[in-house]
Amino acid sequence: MLQNQGREMMIVTSGAVAFGKQRLRHEILLSQSVRQALHSGHNQLKDMSLPVLEARACAAAGQSGLMALYEAMFTQYSTCTAQVLVTNLDFHDDQKRQNLNSTLQELLRMNIVPIINTNDAVVPPPEPNSDLQGVNVISIKDNDSLAARLAVEMKADLLIALSDVEGLYNSPPGTDDAKLIDIFYPGDQQSITYGTKSRVGIGGMEAKVKAAIWALQGGTSVVIANGTHPKVTGHVITDIVEGKKVGTFFSEIKPAGPTVEQQTEMARNTGRTLVSLHPDQRSEIICRLAELLTERKDEILAANKTDLDLAASTGQLPSAMLKRLSLSPVKLNSLAIGLRQIAVAAQESVGRVLRRTRVAQNLELEQITVPIGVLLVIFEARPDCLPQVSALAIASGNALLLKGGKEAANTNRALHQLTQEALSMHGVTEAVQLVSTREEVEDLCRLDKMIDLIIPRGSSKLVRDIQRAAKGIPVLGHSEGICHVYVDADASVDKVIKIVRDSKCDYPAACNAMETLLIHRDILRTPLFDQIIDVLRTERVKIHAGPRFASYLTFSPSEANSLRTEYGDLECCMEVVDNMQEAVDHIHKYGSSHTDVIITENEDTAEQFLQQLDSACVFWNASSRFADGYRFGLGAEVGISTARIHARGPVGLEGLLTTKWILRGDGHTAADFSENGTMEYLHENLPVGQPLAGQRDSN
Repeated sequence: MLQNQGREMMIVTSGAVAFGKQRLRHEILLSQSVRQALHSGHNQLKDMSLPVLEARACAAAGQSGLMALYEAMFTQYSTCTAQVLVTNLDFHDDQKRQNLNSTLQELLRMNIVPIINTNDAVVPPPEPNSDLQGVNVISIKDNDSLAARLAVEMKADLLIALSDVEGLYNSPPGTDDAKLIDIFYPGDQQSITYGTKSRVGIGGMEAKVKAAIWALQGGTSVVIANGTHPKVTGHVITDIVEGKKVGTFFSEIKPAGPTVEQQTEMARNTGRTLVSLHPDQRSEIICRLAELLTERKDEILAANKTDLDLAASTGQLPSAMLKRLSLSPVKLNSLAIGLRQIAVAAQESVGRVLRRTRVAQNLELEQITVPIGVLLVIFEARPDCLPQVSALAIASGNALLLKGGKEAANTNRALHQLTQEALSMHGVTEAVQLVSTREEVEDLCRLDKMIDLIIPRGSSKLVRDIQRAAKGIPVLGHSEGICHVYVDADASVDKVIKIVRDSKCDYPAACNAMETLLIHRDILRTPLFDQIIDVLRTERVKIHAGPRFASYLTFSPSEANSLRTEYGDLECCMEVVDNMQEAVDHIHKYGSSHTDVIITENEDTAEQFLQQLDSACVFWNASSRFADGYRFGLGAEVGISTARIHARGPVGLEGLLTTKWILRGDGHTAADFSENGTMEYLHENLPVGQPLAGQRDSN
């Protein structure tokens, strides 16, 4: 693949000694006479010891087998290979170095992949104390040092050193505190504790790191990654070349700010302090943030104008995203009102007792609400999301990592600074972090040991990409907002016009906007139908006809490409159904389980619709635009979930909490309740408000 892209590459390999050892052992066994083998007997032959094989002889016997393997693999891709054997002395003789360089350059020019190995058939054993000797000299004693020397010699752009672990760890992999280092700086060498050498090869991670640093100083970028498990690591080489975050990247330049891993660690540690604050203190932080949104509105709007001007100059953002990006004094005031609602709710969120049980005498159990942990919220051009989500995280005691779209960078930075200013009231400034580095979403989703929940806020493509990438982290959200409005035969004309207009035209880019309008067959060719068409045309809504609707018309609008489309603009699909049941079936087949509406004056029909439809939000005679945390009285929302577990619909404060069990005993053991024990279970439900026996007032 890389060669087809016009890239030049060399492979430094080992394996000749191993190939040769296997081959020579086989030859030694075959060289014994059949008579001797039969006379010795099976067991004696099995126990017969083979002579110790000399490594240089093994290398000589194994080179042809090693190259045969490479040739067989590369021939499948119509790629030619060539073997090049070198020794340490070849790099110390200027003429030999020039010859080697010329040979490699010529092979690369002819699109041939050089397979390079040390000539172990003639090379002396490596000196145990030989090591790197400055920028211009390196002792060739293993594949790592050979690869580093060749990379610098050939002025390679990138050296990929494959290992049997994911990359460089700060301590031996497998130990409790071992952490993978994404970016390594030569000045950080003292912070690394190396383990034993690799189970393959003659070097170890320490040798790889020393060779990598030498190559880096010689002008070659270096990545150490895992190349032993293709099913797990995937296309590791192409991923690295494409710039994906794989393994450990060596860099001489250390960024001024913290890495995203350090930010997550800071957020988690400070989040534990946040949850230990009194509820009044968390409410004070949120109220202060609400005040700052109005007090410093000029500062926020100036930053927002900068983002809007940049977006307008590039002309790359669609109108729907520009609307989301834009802030106004009205929006900021609305945000402040919502935050004050959250501040009130924060009083009774964390630590609320949900259940109390007297398990046995003096053994009492309670279930209480606790934060989820560290939240990662990824949002596109919607800066108003930042203070909303921050307030919800603070109220629920969760640490928060925010990754906003680059199109709102200035607005996000201004709002985050205000958030940290509010948090500083009680010494928890670092509990909410804004990721400003150029981390890809896929890279953030790799932090499965540090992040407990991912909440995407953006396009359906963004949500789907995150759901695919976050293999080890739960994702809360919905990939699409295909919302339906069904107009029943018994619908009120006035209600239909109001609800259809509001559902589609109030904010077409919202995920709770109507995307498909279902019409009862009896409404066709009636004044109500004409009024529906007129109001959509007046609002300049482009109509796409469903196949059945199109069949009723002589001159129909353009036919919908799909009945499962989220337009996100002044467009919608219109389709005809025979009855309420057919509408429900259509929604189940083509909807996204987000929000769906019935407009009817028939209460029985409405109740059947409300009960049969399994969407997250189901409304009767109300606009789909009510599917919103603020409108539900939640203060704000982190998003709308169409999942079947945990939280569903607009997710507010309650959706960011989980529970834990607290058991208070007095020396109780499970053996006390066995057949011969002295105690028995009571399992009495206690009133939630009743204090447990002997429990002290935590306040």
